[in-house]
Order: sequence, then C-alpha cells, then structure tokens
Amino acid sequence: MPDTAVIDRAAPAGPVVVTPVPPGPAVIEHSHLKALLPHRHPILQVDRVLELEPDRRIVAVKAISGAEPCYADLGADGDHAYPASLLLESLGQTAAVLWLRSAELAGRPTAGTLIFGAARDIEFPGPALPGDVLRHVVELESDKGDNALLRGETWVGDRLVASVGSMHVALRGAAELSPA
Repeated sequence: MPDTAVIDRAAPAGPVVVTPVPPGPAVIEHSHLKALLPHRHPILQVDRVLELEPDRRIVAVKAISGAEPCYADLGADGDHAYPASLLLESLGQTAAVLWLRSAELAGRPTAGTLIFGAARDIEFPGPALPGDVLRHVVELESDKGDNALLRGETWVGDRLVASVGSMHVALRGAAELSPA
C-alpha cells in the first residue's frame, strides 16, 4: 500500500482501490490516520481530516457515538456529556496529525514516540453529546525540530465546546525514553 493513500469508495465491489493523496491540503481518511498515529480502537479519537495546510493548520472531525466505551455503564438519566479528557485527547491527536503529516511532506524524520507534553488555557464552554460531530481546528504556532507548540478549538456546528490556548508536543527517540 502506498505511504499516503485514500480508498476510492466509488470503486465497484471487489479489491480495494487505493489512490495516492496529493501533497498539500487534502482529506486524510481513517485508514491513513491509523498509519500516522499509534492509537487504535477505542482510543483513536480522529475519524477524518477535512483540510490540511502543512506547517500551518488542520481541520479534522470525530463523530461521538452513544456506543462508545465511556457510555457503556451509563443509564438513561446519567450525564451524557462527552468526557473532557477525551475531547482533549481528540484535539491532541489532531495536533499530532498536523505535525507528523507536515514533517512527512517536508521529508523530516517522524520516527520515535510522540509525547503530549503540556496544555495551557484549557476551556470547555459547553458539552458535546452522543450524535454530535466534533470539528477540531488546530494551528501550528512554532516548530523547533522535535518540539512544537500548537493551539486549537473544538466546535459542534457553530458552538465552541473546547479550546486550548497552547499545546506542547515532542518527538523522542527510544534512547531518550530508556531508563539510565
């Protein structure tokens, strides 16, 4: 399979048809997100990238389903607001996709472990609920080799549900993470 690909959903039944994704702003399907990020179900929290401007900005979506593990033991009268920790995880994964895909397109190394280092100025002005589609908008503020600063917002329609004023992410090699 090519390093960068989307599946042609209009193809007739039979073998999956894979088409290379052109560099620059492009939709990134779920299958390629799984190639970029180490996360898998149930913690992969990004469904699709709608826009990508390398080294600048990304717009991605995540659909919230009532069948997600966080709702497994919740009764009809429980709090169905999507957990703030998962909103932040989804926004952070979107930031990681922007940074990693930008590095791929520029030919920069992406091997190692991606670490979410810190977040500041976090606000959750409203809930997200099952059936909502989260739209994450993340901007890259600074990229210094294996460290980056980003900021982002999460929207449901025209309603802001989360914002992060600053996120620090780092890429570390195996030697840097091994105990001394």
